[in-house]
Amino acid sequence: MTRARNVVPRLARRRRMMRRARGYWGARHRLLRTVKESLLRAGNFAYRDRRNKKRVFRRLWIQRINAATRSNGLSYSKFMNGLNKAGIELDRKSLSELAFHDPTAFTAVVDKAKSALAA
Repeated sequence: MTRARNVVPRLARRRRMMRRARGYWGARHRLLRTVKESLLRAGNFAYRDRRNKKRVFRRLWIQRINAATRSNGLSYSKFMNGLNKAGIELDRKSLSELAFHDPTAFTAVVDKAKSALAA
């Protein structure tokens, strides 16, 4: 009688890992040890970058808002202060979309912020 060698689950694990590493270059999709290392690294990068993505997009929104407010004669910080004083509660994402896709509406929002600063 031969000993049980856990062949089917082991091959299933291997196949599952190889399938996840399908598009990788060179040995990173061929050799099991290298595949394991690559998947570990990829998982760590994915975990880290899911958090970084939020920061990166916020920075992009702020840059867009700043560019649009400067073309309307106001700085970003003064614009945000004016929005707070005017009681306009738009988040940076929607302000960025407004500035990018509908500049006339954004100009109206900037004018409201200016009038709140002047008052």
